[in-house]
Parts: sequence; C-alpha cells; structure tokens
Amino acid sequence: MIFSLTTLGTASALPTVDRFPSAHVLNVHERLFLIDCGEGCQMQLRRYGISFLKINEIFISHVHGDHVFGIYGLLSTMSLLGRSADLFIYAPSDFGPILKSLTEQFGSQFKYNIVHVPVSGKEPKLIFETKSSEVLSFPLNHRTGCYGYLFREKQPRRNIHKYLIEKHSLSLSEIARLKDGDDIERPDGEILRSDIMTYLPYRPRSFAYCSDTAPFPKLREFVSGVDLLYHEATFLQETEKVAALTLHSTARQAAQLAMEAGAGKLVIGHFSSRYKNSAMYENEAREVFPETYAAREGAVFEIPLSGHGS
Repeated sequence: MIFSLTTLGTASALPTVDRFPSAHVLNVHERLFLIDCGEGCQMQLRRYGISFLKINEIFISHVHGDHVFGIYGLLSTMSLLGRSADLFIYAPSDFGPILKSLTEQFGSQFKYNIVHVPVSGKEPKLIFETKSSEVLSFPLNHRTGCYGYLFREKQPRRNIHKYLIEKHSLSLSEIARLKDGDDIERPDGEILRSDIMTYLPYRPRSFAYCSDTAPFPKLREFVSGVDLLYHEATFLQETEKVAALTLHSTARQAAQLAMEAGAGKLVIGHFSSRYKNSAMYENEAREVFPETYAAREGAVFEIPLSGHGS
C-alpha cells in the first residue's frame, strides 16, 4: 500500500527558473491529495504524470499567492477534461472570496461542484476521513490564518496467526472476534487472547505538512511521532532575524522541531530565492537532525510499510 509524497514546488514567494511555488501531492493507498496549489501546479502535475481527475481533495494552508495562484488554472483545466465528480477544497475561511470570484468569472461552464470546507480552530481537528485514513488540521504561526495538515492511516484490523487456527480449531465467529480485538472464553475455561492470537499487519503511517510558520512550542505536540514531516525552511540561520520578522522558519529551526517531535524523517522546502543551492539548507538542518532532505521538484518521499506480522 502506497504512502508517498511528491513535491511539485519548492520555492517561496518568488519562483526561480528551477523552482516552482508550493505544491505537493500525497498518495495514500492510491488516493491523491493535493496540498497547496502555487502557480504552475497543473504544469507540474503534467510533467510528473499525475492525473488531474484522481484528485478529489485539495488542502490549502493559507491564501498567500505562492500557495493559491495555481488554483484558477487547475480548476479550469479539470472542467475542460470533463470532470463531473465533486471537488472538496479544505482551506481557511478567507479562501471563500477567492473561490467565489473564480466561479463567478470563469465557472459558468463547470460541470462539477466545488465545495469549500472552511478550516479553523486552535487545536488539531479531524476534517476528513475514509475507511483507512484520516486528516487533521492544526493552526500554524504566520501573518495570516494558516494551517498545517496531519495525514495518517487508521489502525488496521488485526490478522490471525494462521497456524493457530487449526491448533485451536477456531470457528469463523471466533476468528472475527479475535480480529476485532476481543478475548474469548470458551465453555471449558480456555481463554483465547486477541493480543496473542493476532497481530497488526502493519504499523499505521503518518505525514505532517507545516508551511508557512514561525516556531512555537505547541507545534511539536501537533506533529509528535510522525513518520514524515514536511516543514518550511525559507531562511538559513544567518537570516534568522528576517525569518522572525516575516513569521517563517530557518532550516535549523525546522530540524529542531523534527528532533523535538520525534519525527522519522524531515523534508524541507519553501526556499528563499536569495539562496540558489538547496544543499545549504540541507547541511544546516542535518547538524541538528541528520535525517533531513531538501525537497526538489519531482522528488518522491515514500514511507515504507513496517511492523508486518507473520
């Protein structure tokens, strides 16, 4: 089962010849989530072979231009491609006027519905779920209403150890109950314990997206223990004062958060145009958190399955 992040854009406010503004696609079990939609997003989707029509949910962190300017072209192209399924956009409330302007000016021919789901709150909040996964929003610390997103798999149903089926002559109803986590007491007094008779087929995986934000203490709680953390790193430590003034982060600060949160791997992006070489960000962050990787356009970061039973 796939759980992977594809980066489409790594630039901050000013795009460069080799960096597009923020946009990412998360693949969770072949369900595609678009996260932010900077200018040129649809071109990057084309370039990396990602189907427009497989995207049913879009998550916008905030309404600064480098995170939303691509939405006009993308939604129009979806219509031209014959989209009919509803599209859900999770975004702060101030995205509403943007969407209204788009649909009033250009949406008269759209044959699909666009549903804006406002994101709000001061604590993590469940905003979307399927049978196997869920998405939570959480507030960030920026100059306008800005939210991060936590994507995680739900706890899978337990599997039965096959060799125990015959050994204990398990019935179908007993197998089902054990998989649901129930212990069974038989008429002869024998106790069948679910934690012994079954195992988790895999450990649930998680990904957190944090852009744009200045550091703040509660963030480590919001993203605690994630397997993969994406965190903006607009500046290097030498320009920490500029980062603080604009409510952004440095590569070192992103790495510090990853370490404190116990993340498995850190991906940094949203790089300032003043720095041409992303290796500078990566090197600075790795001094604090070695498992740091500078994002680049088209890079894919996979979270492998782990914890298989037998």
